[in-house]
Amino acid sequence: MKEGDFIKYEFIGGNLEVVESKNKSLVGLKGKIIDETKNMFVLDNGKKLVKDQSIFHITINEETFEVKGDLLVGRPEDRLKKRIK
Repeated sequence: MKEGDFIKYEFIGGNLEVVESKNKSLVGLKGKIIDETKNMFVLDNGKKLVKDQSIFHITINEETFEVKGDLLVGRPEDRLKKRIK
């Protein structure tokens, strides 16, 4: 897989861990992504995470990616058109 292809994945159903965040109390938070909006992930534990304030480890199909949340801001369907620089 080429670097940057992860952005085209469907994240719902994937496992997420917060590795860095502006809100230090979120670091280490883990959960399964059950919904995604333009600016947030919703986890199975009820937590809502603002995308652009954190760096995440997201595991999908046994592949783990470290993702800066600001790259994911926007509607999920618009990520297909987005290019990583």
